[in-house]
Amino acid sequence: MDPEAASAPSNEQPAGPLSARMAEMLSGFAVSQALYAVAKLDLAAKLLTGPRTPAELAEETGVLEDPLHRLLHTLSGVGVVTHQEGGRFAVTDLGATLAEGTPGSLRGTALLWMETHYEAFGDLLGTLRTGSTGFALRHGQEFVPYLREHPEHLPSLTSAMAELNEGPRQALLSDYRLPEGEVVADIGGADGSVLAALLADDPRRRGVVMDLPGVVPAATARMSAAGLADRVSAVGGDFFAGVPSADVYLLSAVLHDWPDEDCARLLARITEAARPGARLVVIESPLPLGDEPHPSKLSDLIMLTMAGGRERPESEYTTLLGAAGFVVDRTVVAPVGGYCAIEATLKAG
Repeated sequence: MDPEAASAPSNEQPAGPLSARMAEMLSGFAVSQALYAVAKLDLAAKLLTGPRTPAELAEETGVLEDPLHRLLHTLSGVGVVTHQEGGRFAVTDLGATLAEGTPGSLRGTALLWMETHYEAFGDLLGTLRTGSTGFALRHGQEFVPYLREHPEHLPSLTSAMAELNEGPRQALLSDYRLPEGEVVADIGGADGSVLAALLADDPRRRGVVMDLPGVVPAATARMSAAGLADRVSAVGGDFFAGVPSADVYLLSAVLHDWPDEDCARLLARITEAARPGARLVVIESPLPLGDEPHPSKLSDLIMLTMAGGRERPESEYTTLLGAAGFVVDRTVVAPVGGYCAIEATLKAG
């Protein structure tokens, strides 16, 4: 027996609990597809009106009663629905997040991930072998060009971005104030929900949201609903080709979508269009370097597989900004949620 090994601390646990935990992790594909079915069929929204039987739900949604009953029974084991008298099911608070418009709703995220991300992860091994994204290996093109040809996914993309802003990023946005500057440009801002939150109580400022042309109607509607239509406009375009002129630029969860060279291209367009002394705010969830669990670790795998981007430690964002001519002024860290706002100023000359 190796005396060094005998004296080393052991991380071993009983085989049963470890294998059970691993089996649960491996079965994630089944749970995610079951949750997608609930979201796609809008079952959570229907159950919010009151408990229903599988037969009633099947008739309303055009599916078969027995498979639906089995699906709901399975999801009762993960806390999404509960059994009620008379063979009915009720939705839980957790399950209600799969209905649109509920507090903490993730219905748009469920639709987007299962309809665009799920297949791409089937080629994760190919990504590891070739460096190409799983999405490109599966579809023959990258995600953004695909979206231009398949605008049917834009509503769920827009909803997912808004859900992220109203959920994990809210701890940062609720108390954050932008640097001084009259005109704020939210580049890659989806429906503009971040900009709406930041400008709602600051009537001195005007803004512009820039994203894909197919997203402009959602941004316009969001500004109208927020009472900001007279101060914030929405424009469609390719931010690698050019961006609007502004005093403050906002990049909220944009840089993580792209590899370093593309981030440099985007930042170059900003420096070309920016007014003298322009400020830049980068909102991201920096990647920790240790073993601790953190949302950005899973997000990094999604970026690798879907877009070819990456999550980065804060130091790497500072390096990217410095190379583009920006000097980092400060970093505002949210008390919870892992997000931060990195503020920088464009150097003169």
